[in-house]
Amino acid sequence: MTGKTAPPATKKDTAPAPKQEPAPAPKQEPAPAPKQEPVPAPKQEPAPAPKQEPAPAPKQEPAPASEDPSAAEHPPAAEQPAAPAHEPAPVPTAEAAPAPEEGSPSAAAEPQAPEPEESKGAPPSSPLALAVEEVSENSITLTWKAPEQTGRSHLDGYVVEICKDGSPDWTAVNQEPFLSTRYTVQDLGSGDKIHVRVKAVSACGASVPATLEQPVLIREILQLPKIRMPRHLRETYVRHVGDAVNMMIPFQGKPQPEVIWTKGGQPLDTSRIAIRNTEKDTIFYIREAQRGDSGKYELTVRINGAEDKAVLDIRVIELPGPPQNLKLVDVWGFNVALEWAPPVDNGNSEIKGYIVQKSDKKSGKWFTALERCTRTSCTISDLIIGNTYSFRVFAENACGLSEKAAVATAVADIKKTKTAYQSEKIPQRDMMEPPKFTQPLTDRTTTRGYNTHLICCVRGFPQPKIIWMKNQMEIREDPKYIAMIEQGVCSLEIRKPSPFDGGIYTCKAVNALGEASVDCKLDVKMPQ
Repeated sequence: MTGKTAPPATKKDTAPAPKQEPAPAPKQEPAPAPKQEPVPAPKQEPAPAPKQEPAPAPKQEPAPASEDPSAAEHPPAAEQPAAPAHEPAPVPTAEAAPAPEEGSPSAAAEPQAPEPEESKGAPPSSPLALAVEEVSENSITLTWKAPEQTGRSHLDGYVVEICKDGSPDWTAVNQEPFLSTRYTVQDLGSGDKIHVRVKAVSACGASVPATLEQPVLIREILQLPKIRMPRHLRETYVRHVGDAVNMMIPFQGKPQPEVIWTKGGQPLDTSRIAIRNTEKDTIFYIREAQRGDSGKYELTVRINGAEDKAVLDIRVIELPGPPQNLKLVDVWGFNVALEWAPPVDNGNSEIKGYIVQKSDKKSGKWFTALERCTRTSCTISDLIIGNTYSFRVFAENACGLSEKAAVATAVADIKKTKTAYQSEKIPQRDMMEPPKFTQPLTDRTTTRGYNTHLICCVRGFPQPKIIWMKNQMEIREDPKYIAMIEQGVCSLEIRKPSPFDGGIYTCKAVNALGEASVDCKLDVKMPQ
């Protein structure tokens, strides 16, 4: 073992000399280790193998041809990375000799494997809602929202860039992308105007930057701008034509914020609208409102790039025009049918309904026949026969009724109609019926001394005569018994019965058409 290690040491001294040109100096130190110990040899393989194979492979091939086989054993020790690729046992040195030859093409193929580029997709979209959260004497804090689209690859983060006002050079503030949507730029000069933009970065590239519209003046803001919109102005503010519009909207912010009013992105017409600003509020004033003053007004309160916005919706309304084309469609009996079309001008307000009025020819006065009709047609009833009627319709919106009405050109003449009354012939029905019990008597058990009632129901026409019997003997005028009949309900009261009063009781109904009877049994027990 020692005889074999000596000569290879000298041969490796000569061999690495040409290999040191591509900087294989660290590879000489691990070379002797694998020869003495077979275990550390594979530990050196992952690092030196790919570096030795691409360049020195052609130089090692002539060396084993001219030198002893002992010299051929050394290169495979250093070039054993190819052996694990083909998975042979690393122990035999004879098999390691061809490994460098086969390893050289595989090594040339290995650097090409990572070379295929990733399928590049579209870069992410721009970050959203970039805004200034806070400005101090030498820093600025920014906030934004994540982009809507990140592309195929995941978002690596964001890059913040700044540029001084008047300079075309943009400088990245952070060297590595970060994933937070809030960032504070430090070490800025007080009094400088800084332009800021933010890019979203992924493996597919960088997005189009999101840029603040205005440069930010670096100075301390004691209080961020905030608009305190009154509750009644948060909804549509409705006024009538000719009314004055006078609104005061408070706000806050230090130092004194800049107040900007616009309508549709354009400055206001100062000939009609007066704006007065103070430290704490802004006043919007129109002496006489017109329909053209309707619209959405935008209020912006800004301090050094930090701003707050509010939208004020004003609607100026007036009375609607009259309905169109009122027609008398039909007249029948004491009813008429009317139809019309909506007004051409609704007064800049939704039509709530229509009011229909009628006037008879005799009095000439107008009376409301129908209020708040939401359709453009109706039927008027309960007209007086013999009168002639005219009709008109008003339109109504939030401002009130139209000044003029639509009047029907035709009139409705409610004529008298002769009707002959014919009495309805009702067929005669034979109501005669023999007696019939609808509810029979039921057996009863009672206690001595307690009054007892026997009840049954009967029908028949003419009304049948009722006869009560006990044990087939008719009960006549006996104070112990009280017999009654009402609405076909027959009852027999036995007052304070004794055991002697027990037996079979019969109720018989008799009229001219026949007779019917029902029986029951009564038991009288002694009290215990």
